Amino acid sequence: MPKYSSAGPDGGLDSVFRALADPTRRAIVERLARGPASVSDLAAPFDVALPTIVQHLKALEAGQVVSSAKIGRVRTYQLAPGAFGAAIEWLGRQRPPAERQLDRLAALLEKSAKTTQGEGQ
Repeated sequence: MPKYSSAGPDGGLDSVFRALADPTRRAIVERLARGPASVSDLAAPFDVALPTIVQHLKALEAGQVVSSAKIGRVRTYQLAPGAFGAAIEWLGRQRPPAERQLDRLAALLEKSAKTTQGEGQ
């Protein structure tokens, strides 16, 4: 079984999925998809302490999903360019085998339906 680690040639597939495993982090990513935001802006919709949001942002940064810049006292986060490339590529490779299985299932169900209709006549 292949190992997808942050050190491997896959671009850190494990770290991306690990970073996206939490619903709060996914919500933060959805917000950042609209554009860069400060830590306080990102924390506003959540009923948690600011240090908790900072921990989530650190996890996203460790997974190379987001990057940040500090200007004065304000730290701003944005989505990292190409952050999802490895995940999209991996998911794309999983699609054809899954589609083939669904095609076989559809053919089997169609054959079963025709057989059942033939018996009822």
